[in-house]
Amino acid sequence: MSPQTYTAFCASLAATNHVVQWGGADVWKVGEKVFAIARQQADGEMAVSFKCSPMAFDILKEQPGLRPAPYLASRGMKWIQWLTGESMPDDALQDYLRESHRLVAAGLTKRVRAGLGLG
Repeated sequence: MSPQTYTAFCASLAATNHVVQWGGADVWKVGEKVFAIARQQADGEMAVSFKCSPMAFDILKEQPGLRPAPYLASRGMKWIQWLTGESMPDDALQDYLRESHRLVAAGLTKRVRAGLGLG
């Protein structure tokens, strides 16, 4: 996934905002909670991290081109880092980014969700 595709896709999701933090990572949030993180790697490729369900985490962490997200997964959070399209093409990554957005939004308070227009 190119940085432009990543940015356009995350921007298309409801009530999102973009910040650059943690040493240049492109971070997307819903209601001030992170749902996606992308960073340019040393080899020029982009790594994308996203939240997922415990079942998806258990399956995805074993797939080529994917791994438990550094820092986040080591703290018990169910986050995966996509490194290559080897076992997950861009359209599947977009599905997981959409699900990450949904999971994070569902964890917001009713008041915050309502204020963001997320029902």
